[in-house]
Amino acid sequence: MSEILVYGAGGFAREVAWLVQKCSSEAKPITIGCLIDDSHIPPGKHLNGIPVLSLAEARLCHPQAQVVAAIGTPAARVEVIRRAEQAGFRCATLIHPSVEMSEWVEIGDGSIICAGSIITTNIRIGRHVHVNLDCTIGHDAVLGDFTTLAPGVHISGWVHIGARVYIGTGAVIINGTAESPLRIGDDAIIGAGACLTKSVESSTTVVGVPAKPLVRAAH
Repeated sequence: MSEILVYGAGGFAREVAWLVQKCSSEAKPITIGCLIDDSHIPPGKHLNGIPVLSLAEARLCHPQAQVVAAIGTPAARVEVIRRAEQAGFRCATLIHPSVEMSEWVEIGDGSIICAGSIITTNIRIGRHVHVNLDCTIGHDAVLGDFTTLAPGVHISGWVHIGARVYIGTGAVIINGTAESPLRIGDDAIIGAGACLTKSVESSTTVVGVPAKPLVRAAH
């Protein structure tokens, strides 16, 4: 039996704890050891019956376990994975059994693919990527390390997404082509419900239908 620890103690962490349970089977039993929380933890704290421990406590009590980071913000996920790896943990990959996926998909260590998602063919997903509930990813897409797809994101074919990108709930990314993939640069943010029809530069936030760069009001 393998053991997984979920780094995080918020709402998504509770969802990932449930995902761990759904990934367990007679052929490959998995148990959840604890949630890891970096804030001050009252003694004996539990969430949904799962103990909540500090990173140091988790390492002491579960030295052979693997870790997944259940923190949606890419930059914060980078930091907690750095801490977990420095503490000596290896990272697990979780794919819900309902996910539809071809054999021509590559998924990096530490990534989480949630229930109801469809991942078609010739797709590369990096390390510690989150694909939340009911997402679709089309052919020849690339998702960079630590990218997050919130629930209900739809990515068409020939879309290349950089590292640490956040794509909000219900966003739709229109397809590129083999000669000219639609590209989303590192650290970009695509707002919830946006319809993206053009490439986006790094560190840019776009919103709306069609999606355009967010212009903040001057004070």
